[in-house]
Amino acid sequence: MKTLIQNGTVYTNGQLVKADVLIDDDRIQAIGNLADLADEVGRVVNASGQLVTPGLVDVHVHYRDPGQTQKETIKTGSAAAAHGGFTTVGAMPNVEPAPDTPDRVAQMVKRNQEEGSVHIAQYATITTGRSGDQLVDFAGVKAAGAFAVSNDGSGVQTAGTMYKAMQGAAQAGLPLAAHVEDNSLLFGGVMNEGQRSKELGVPGAPSVSESAQVARDLVLANATGVHYHVCHISTKESLAMVRFAKQQGVNVTCEASPHHLLLADKDIPAGDSNYKMNPPLRDESDRQALVAALQNGTVDMIATDHAPHTVSDKPGDFTKSANGITGSETAFCELYTKLVKPGIISLAKLLDLLTAKPADLFNLTGAGHLEPGQPADIAIFDLDHEFEIKQEDYQSKGINTPFTGDHVYGETVLTLVDGQVVYERKED
Repeated sequence: MKTLIQNGTVYTNGQLVKADVLIDDDRIQAIGNLADLADEVGRVVNASGQLVTPGLVDVHVHYRDPGQTQKETIKTGSAAAAHGGFTTVGAMPNVEPAPDTPDRVAQMVKRNQEEGSVHIAQYATITTGRSGDQLVDFAGVKAAGAFAVSNDGSGVQTAGTMYKAMQGAAQAGLPLAAHVEDNSLLFGGVMNEGQRSKELGVPGAPSVSESAQVARDLVLANATGVHYHVCHISTKESLAMVRFAKQQGVNVTCEASPHHLLLADKDIPAGDSNYKMNPPLRDESDRQALVAALQNGTVDMIATDHAPHTVSDKPGDFTKSANGITGSETAFCELYTKLVKPGIISLAKLLDLLTAKPADLFNLTGAGHLEPGQPADIAIFDLDHEFEIKQEDYQSKGINTPFTGDHVYGETVLTLVDGQVVYERKED
C-alpha cells in the first residue's frame, strides 16, 4: 500500500525542508511536492505543522530479556522505543544467559526479529558471562549477527584483557563499546563525590573512576586500531581526552545520555532513587562540558541507556536502589524542549545526533536517513503543543525516570517501521 505524508517539515540530507513523503510498501519512494498523488494512495497522513524525521536511532538500550523479564521484555522495550520515535536500537548484552557465544547471539538475533516492533541490533559480550578475562569468539559472534561488543554495566578491569579484546574486535571488524569504570576507584560510592553527596550524606565515588579508565583505553585503542566507543560519557576530563585522541587520529567515538546532558548531581532530591544511575549524575561543570561537546563535535551521538527496573528495585534509598532510568519514551521531547527551544543547539544538530550519526558510525545499514530508496522508518513529532509526560502513557514496564510530570514539547505522533505503523498517538 502507498502512503503519502503531506505538508510536514522533513529532515532529509541534514536539512529541514517543507515537503511530502511518498511511501510504497516498505520503502521511501519520493520526497518533494507530491500533492497531486493524494488521490492515488491508500493512506494520507496530514503532517501540517509537524516534524517528519528518519526513525531515531539509539545504540544503547537494556531489554532485560531473557533473565529479568519482570523489568522489561523485547516486546515492551521495543514498544517503548516506538513510542519515543526510535525505529532502530542496540540491545546491550547484560541478560541471562548473556550472548557470549555464536549460538546465543544467533538466538537473540532471531528473537529480536520475531518479538520486536522496531529493528533491534544485538551486542555480544566482550568476555564470557560479561565478567572475567575469557574473551568471546569475536569472528564467531559477528558471523552470528552481533553488530558490536560490550560488557556494559561493568568496566573491563584488566588492561591486558582489554588490549587483547581490542585486538580481537579490530580483526573481526566489530566496534567495542566500553562501560568505563575502574572499580578500585569507587570506594563504596553510589553517587558522584561532591558537595551534593555530602549534603545528602550519601557515599560518593570520585569521577576519576571513569576518566582513569578512559585514559587507559584510549592508549590501547591507539595501539590496536579498534573502533573504540565510550558509552554514556559523563565527565569533562573524559571529554578532554577523547577530543585530544580524535585530534591524534585515534578511532574513538562517544555517546552522551539525555540525563547527563540535562541533569547534574545538584538536582537530586533527597531520597529519590529515580536519579540514581551509572555513571552517576555529575557536577554542573561536567553537564555544561557535555552540552558544549555536542556543539563542537566531541560527542558523536546521543544514546538513552534505557534501563527499566521494577518499583521494588528502586525503594528510594540510594545505597540500596538499582542503577538506571528509562529513557526511550522521554529522550526526544526532553532534549527538544530543554536544548533546542532555548537555542542551545539547533534542531538539525539534535536530529543528526539521534539519526545519521549513530547509524553511520555503527554501520547500521538502512537506518538514520530519510531518502528515496531507504526503508520507510519514519517518526513524526508535534513540536507546537505542550504535553505532560505521564506515567500511565509509558509502554515500557519501567516507570523509573525523574522526567515524569514534566511539561514538554515534541510528542510522538506516528512511528513507522518498514512502512508499518508501530506507534500512533491517540487523539482526544
